[in-house]
Amino acid sequence: MAVNAQGRRLGKPLTVKNDAFMITVLLTWVRSIAGDMPVTWAIEDGRGFARRLADGLLLASQEVVWVPARLTAAHRKLHAATGTKSDPVDAAAAAHAALATPGLDRHRIDERVRELRVLVDYRADLIKRRTMMINQLKAQLHVWLDHTPGDLARPKGMDAVTALLDAASLGAHVRQALTEMSMEIAELNRRVRQLDDAIRELVTPLAPTLLEITGISHISAAILIAEIGDITRFSSSAKLARYTGCAPIPVYSADKERHRLHRGGNRRLNSVLYTAAIVQKRRYPAAQALLARHEPTKGSRGARRILQRHLIDVIHRAMTTDQASWQHHITRHDHAA
Repeated sequence: MAVNAQGRRLGKPLTVKNDAFMITVLLTWVRSIAGDMPVTWAIEDGRGFARRLADGLLLASQEVVWVPARLTAAHRKLHAATGTKSDPVDAAAAAHAALATPGLDRHRIDERVRELRVLVDYRADLIKRRTMMINQLKAQLHVWLDHTPGDLARPKGMDAVTALLDAASLGAHVRQALTEMSMEIAELNRRVRQLDDAIRELVTPLAPTLLEITGISHISAAILIAEIGDITRFSSSAKLARYTGCAPIPVYSADKERHRLHRGGNRRLNSVLYTAAIVQKRRYPAAQALLARHEPTKGSRGARRILQRHLIDVIHRAMTTDQASWQHHITRHDHAA
């Protein structure tokens, strides 16, 4: 879908296949409409295909902006007859949102961040699979052996299960099933540990200041970098707080002012901030003092949210400091040839 600066549709919408010729087809189509005029591509923020499309356009010297899903949803309701979703309606909504919001984030390619993002996403997928297998094995062990094992993500727990199965009196088929399940969990544990080592190696030179923050592990730092990317796209920590869902939303009820969690933010980042806050509550005196100061009036949850918001300020400064020291090249539109 192509529109001009006034939001009027130009030409016919184009549907392309997700293949090796996708970028060539898109560029040929847009040149038939805009000629040599500069073009901005607006893509709804997302993963997978959206990132591949944005990378291909940027490497072809095109300007690409990311449109948050909340903006496309708003413009879809404004400009679509029924407010429903379809490819043409979504494309038009992204275009109108980009026109109405000139300060949208410009796409850039950082090869180290892209590599880190692949590992972080793959690790998250392995963790989900491992959790599913662990739950299944625990359920079967409870049914067949009246036993609830410990932490099966650790070698000690797996060794105990292996010894239990070796000594148990089970039928051949049941033993084989439980043994294969335990072997699969052990293999997933091994792959997760390998990924942890690779992520640690990649993230350590990228985030030395970030890693000094209590509660921010190498995995947490990797998730922050992978999800945020270029920290300079957030000109202030307040904007980053809104993006992560850590900016409290005021709620007024019965003449009482309170704040609640912003559930529209990036939940993966919010989870990292929640974990960091819990760790600081246990280990960091300054955080303990902040919580003690606010808990009488805000309650434990409200005080923790204040701590998470404070952590955003610290993380924003740390990531800004770290990124200023990066020496590797980052591909942007103004650098494209």
